[in-house]
Amino acid sequence: MKKLLIPALVLMVLVSCKDDENIGSQDINYSGLPQELPFSKLATVNGVDVINGGFGSGAAAHPSRKGEFYVITDRGPNTDYLNGKKFPAPDFTPTIMHFKINADGNIEVIKYIKLKNPSGQPITGLPNPAGMGSTGETAYDVNGNVLGTDNYGLDSESIVAAADGTFWVSDEYGPHIVHYSAEGVEMERISPIGVNTGPRKLPAVLAKRRANRGMEGLCITPDGKTLVGTIQSMMHVPTKALATNTTLTRIVTFDIATGKTKQFLYKQDGGASDSVCDITAISNTEFLVIERDGNFGSQGGMKKVYRISLTDASDVTGSDVAAVDGMKINNKALEQCTWNEITAAGIKPVSKTLAVDLVAKLGYEHDKFEGIVYLGNNKLAVFNDDDFGILDDGNGNPKAKILPKTGKTDKGTMYVVDIQ
Repeated sequence: MKKLLIPALVLMVLVSCKDDENIGSQDINYSGLPQELPFSKLATVNGVDVINGGFGSGAAAHPSRKGEFYVITDRGPNTDYLNGKKFPAPDFTPTIMHFKINADGNIEVIKYIKLKNPSGQPITGLPNPAGMGSTGETAYDVNGNVLGTDNYGLDSESIVAAADGTFWVSDEYGPHIVHYSAEGVEMERISPIGVNTGPRKLPAVLAKRRANRGMEGLCITPDGKTLVGTIQSMMHVPTKALATNTTLTRIVTFDIATGKTKQFLYKQDGGASDSVCDITAISNTEFLVIERDGNFGSQGGMKKVYRISLTDASDVTGSDVAAVDGMKINNKALEQCTWNEITAAGIKPVSKTLAVDLVAKLGYEHDKFEGIVYLGNNKLAVFNDDDFGILDDGNGNPKAKILPKTGKTDKGTMYVVDIQ
C-alpha cells in the first residue's frame, strides 16, 4: 500500500474574535511555515497525475494538545460524468491525517487514519444505495463503466475531534453524521428520518439537500455537548422547481446526549451556486463560518469568514421533525419564501458579521476554501481542498488543477492575516 503524503503550505489566520477556552496557539512555533509536505502519486489517468492529496475538506484541533491538528479528505478524486461522477481511484478510502507543528516550527505527520465500516473494513467514497443515503448519483470508473455502491460510503467534508479520542464526521451523501472510534471504525451513523442507517435521526427535511451539497461543515461546542452542522447551500424543498430562495440555507444542531435537534436559517451573501463550508466554535453560541464561491481568487473569487451567533436566531424545526418539507409559512416551505415573508412570520436567521475577506486581504488564490479551526487568542487555522490535484476537463476526464496566478498545482495552504 502506498503511503499517503500531502502537499501543504501552512500559515495562520488572525481573526478578530474573543479569547475563550478553545485551544490557544500563541506558544506554538510556526516559524518553519509555509512549507510543503512530500507526496506520492495515487494514479495517472490520460497522462495526468492524481495525487494523494485532498486533505483540507475539513479540519479540527486536537482537543487537548496544542499545535496538533486533524484534517480529512472527501470521497476521493472524481470528475463529472453523465448523471454522476467518474472515480479515477474507486478504492480510495476517505482518510484523516493527524499532524503537529514540531519544535522547529515544521509540519510533522503523526498518523493517517482510514475510515472503516462497523466490521473494521476500509470504506470507499462511492455513493450510498437507495434508502441508505443515496443522492441519485451514479459512480463510474475512468472508462465509463458503472461501479457499485457502498452502504458505508462517505463523501466526508468536516471533522470533529472529541475529548474522548473519537471523531464525528459529516458528509454530503445522507447527509450523515458518523461517529468513528480513534482507529476510524464506525460506531454510529446519524441520518435524516427516512434514511435507514440507525435509530438516532436528523430532521427529515435535510434529506432534500442537493447532490454534492450536503452537510459541508461540522463542529462541536466547547462544552462538548452539541454538534453544529452547516448545509452547503439552498436545499430543494419542496422540489428543485419550487425552491426559489437561493440565499437560504440551514444550520442544524444535535445534542449528543439526547439526540434532540434544532434548525436555524443562514442567509448567504451569494446564491445557490455559492457554499457555506466549514464551521468552528468560538463559544457555545458563537461560531466562525466559511462562505465562498467556486472561483479562484485571482478570477473574482469570494472567500470570506463570518462570525455568527445563534443566540437570537429562531429554531425552525417546527412541531414535526419527520415532516419531509419541514416547517412551513402559509403552506409554503421555507425555501419557497422570501426573506420578507420569513421576517413577517417572526423568524430570525442567525446574525452574522464579517471576520475576514481572504481575497481582499491576501489575494487568496485557491478556489475551495473549506477548512477552519479556531485556535483561541484571535487565531484561525485555514485549509483548502486541493481536489487531489485535478479538475474536470469538461468531458469527464481529469486535467491538472493549476492555480492561474502562479501556474503551480494547487496544494493545501494556510495563511496569516491581520484583520480589523
